[in-house]
Amino acid sequence: MRSLPPPLLLLGIPLAFFAAFFLAPMMTVFISSISTPDGSLTPANYARILLDGYHWEILVVTARLALATTFICVVLGYPLAYFLVFVLKNGWLRRACVVMLVLPLFTSNIVRSFGWIVLLGRRGLVNDALMTIGITETPTRFLGTETGILIGLVYIHLPFVVIAVSNSLARIDESLGHAASDLGAGKWAIFRTVTLPLSMNGIAAGALMVFALSMSAYVTPALLGGGQITMFSMLIFQQYSSVFDFHFGGALSITLLIFTLVVVSLSSFIGKRR
Repeated sequence: MRSLPPPLLLLGIPLAFFAAFFLAPMMTVFISSISTPDGSLTPANYARILLDGYHWEILVVTARLALATTFICVVLGYPLAYFLVFVLKNGWLRRACVVMLVLPLFTSNIVRSFGWIVLLGRRGLVNDALMTIGITETPTRFLGTETGILIGLVYIHLPFVVIAVSNSLARIDESLGHAASDLGAGKWAIFRTVTLPLSMNGIAAGALMVFALSMSAYVTPALLGGGQITMFSMLIFQQYSSVFDFHFGGALSITLLIFTLVVVSLSSFIGKRR
């Protein structure tokens, strides 16, 4: 029997893993979404989503929070990545900062969200600091609001933007900046015409990653939202765990997946055209 060539064998292993742990479960969810308890096929679950304005409102809230999280992460993450790559020259200190940045990723989202519940509470550190400084006179409500969820999502997803942008900035040839400087360009002109355009791929990669993760986030919105704010992933969880309607839950899952893929694909297409 003729053996498979090594390159094809190496390609087959990840493809088999992808098929077994992604395609097969997604096909199961999709088949469940277009079927009824008696086994007949029907698009009624998707029609229910399309005709019910409540689900669209939840999808809009989810997309709004995901876009806001993405924007804030890019605004905060780019300067931090720039500082790590171009300003922080000490190698040991740079590695320490990277470790501090990545270390929270090894902690469960549940633990980190509970930490923010303590910090953002009416008697928490954030409210105490705001009242001590004089910004507010009474405790501000963060928990159970979109602001609280946004803070938690930004904290959790910020490292992804910093890592993606840092890798993009590190690949920029320093001679390009020196050449621009020799031609009379100042620091701002070098950043605007050389550094920023060459780092756009990193910005796009980090932004798309944060948007996709924020759209499907469940733990952080559920804990920091306090039952006052509902996101699309929470609707899906309710259908599976409380209502036990696996067919409608599957339809909600596929809808969220398609919406996220469409937004990500459009953003990627526009980025490539630009």
